Amino acid sequence: MSLPKPWIKSNNLKRGDILALEVQRDLSLVIHPALKPRDTARFITVEVDADEHIDAIFRTVIGCYLNGYSDIELHSNRIFSVAQQTAIRNLVKSLYMRIISSNASSVVLQTLMNESMADIFSGIDRMHLITLSMCNDVVRAMKEWDHELARSVISLEEDVDQFMFFLLRLIRSAAIDPSLATKLGVDMLDCLDLQTLVDLIERVADNVYKVADSVIQLEEYKDAIPAALWGTLLQTTESSFKAYENAIEVFKSSSVEECGLIIDQQYELSKLARSITPFP
Repeated sequence: MSLPKPWIKSNNLKRGDILALEVQRDLSLVIHPALKPRDTARFITVEVDADEHIDAIFRTVIGCYLNGYSDIELHSNRIFSVAQQTAIRNLVKSLYMRIISSNASSVVLQTLMNESMADIFSGIDRMHLITLSMCNDVVRAMKEWDHELARSVISLEEDVDQFMFFLLRLIRSAAIDPSLATKLGVDMLDCLDLQTLVDLIERVADNVYKVADSVIQLEEYKDAIPAALWGTLLQTTESSFKAYENAIEVFKSSSVEECGLIIDQQYELSKLARSITPFP
């Protein structure tokens, strides 16, 4: 098989390297280099101002992480403040990374993830199960006014965020690397749907977090809340979480018919939400 020399050079191929052939939906063939172990890390250095806000540092590191950089060096033009150092260390925990070197003005972060050994669908399942557990626990916290259980729900939201960043990086990498997509068993066209799914699961977890926080904030006023209002809120919450659970199952089964049932549930939820409006 003859291959264009510019293509061979751009992919750093040499004699004896393995190529992979992938059959597309239109039965055409795509040729791409076979997936290799990560032997060269993608490295980037980011300059951080001495007075740079921790939120800006968060956004920068997350952006580098999602764009596939495996080693990220943060370099301060002076020294990192205590707040900046603490923020960086907290962020490392959320991104499956580790600090491999650091001093007063520089820190190097390295990802612990090996894309070729990961499983997108298993990760999504685990992310969903944590979120579903949060849903069930927050309903129980509402029924029993259990503020400790509500706090437990809040703590689980960090685990969902970890999976979100992990999966988004993995999906983005698969979308631009056909060999990785093949290794992971995903169609590159499906990556957009999977990314949307991960975003929506994380959004559900965020909303559950807010419900749990509201339970904690309202506990001291619970005797002043009308029983009918709280009952309607509880019913709406339970129905919403059930619709979420059903939606994930429908997505996994790829059932077009059952999608209609999920849409119908949305209308019922809207009615429940409107029924809360007349309450003072």
